[in-house]
Amino acid sequence: MNAETLYALGFTLIFCGVLIILAAISLLFYTNAKSGKIKGGGIILIGPFPIVFGTDRESVKTILLLSIVLALLLTIITIILYLLSK
Repeated sequence: MNAETLYALGFTLIFCGVLIILAAISLLFYTNAKSGKIKGGGIILIGPFPIVFGTDRESVKTILLLSIVLALLLTIITIILYLLSK
């Protein structure tokens, strides 16, 4: 793979991710507009350290669990790629 292909792939993945986020937010507001209750949360992942925020305890617990799994997965992949590159 050359650099141009990787650049195009990265740009496409970022663009698709933004579209998925916008679609999820739109669906969230559309489905919960009638009941008036919106629950949610988010994560800022800086390296292996998650910063979690949310509107209720259930959302925060779910996102915290997912962020821990993601941080562990990223750490394991990094170690495996390091060992394979030796």
